[in-house]
Amino acid sequence: MGRLSQTNIGAAILALGVLAFVVAAMTAPIGAALVVEDIETGERYVAEPVNDGSTVALEYTHSVEKTRVYDEYRVDGETLVNTRMEFESYGWGLPARVNVTNVNGTFVYEPDEPIMVLDEFSVSPGRIANHTLIVDDRRYDLVAVTNGNDVRLHIERRSLLEMIL
Repeated sequence: MGRLSQTNIGAAILALGVLAFVVAAMTAPIGAALVVEDIETGERYVAEPVNDGSTVALEYTHSVEKTRVYDEYRVDGETLVNTRMEFESYGWGLPARVNVTNVNGTFVYEPDEPIMVLDEFSVSPGRIANHTLIVDDRRYDLVAVTNGNDVRLHIERRSLLEMIL
């Protein structure tokens, strides 16, 4: 074995450069996912791809009023912006001092400016409330998916490698 030639050194440098580029490209964030994970264990129940502008909503039955509530959020980077709320009666936790529109008996609140911008939020899925998660047009029975465990919802950036795996 002799010395390394300039050609071999050049080829090795080129190979390392290509490898570094591939690794960087595979691990750089290119997409996002709404992640629903167990608060205590971190177990992931849902990791649904989302884009800026995607809609994430919770639909459930109000525990006291026994009426439908719909909370809608828009994905904005790594945050969830509350854009709409629909409810059929006033009760604890529902906006009582805001301007609402009555649409066929349902109170609709669409704030002019975001009232809530969240990095994450928690939900305690309940069988009586029958929590349903809606991501764009996909629906998840949150109680069944999580077995009723308390969960944390947040947006997570994903790399090409994570999306492939």
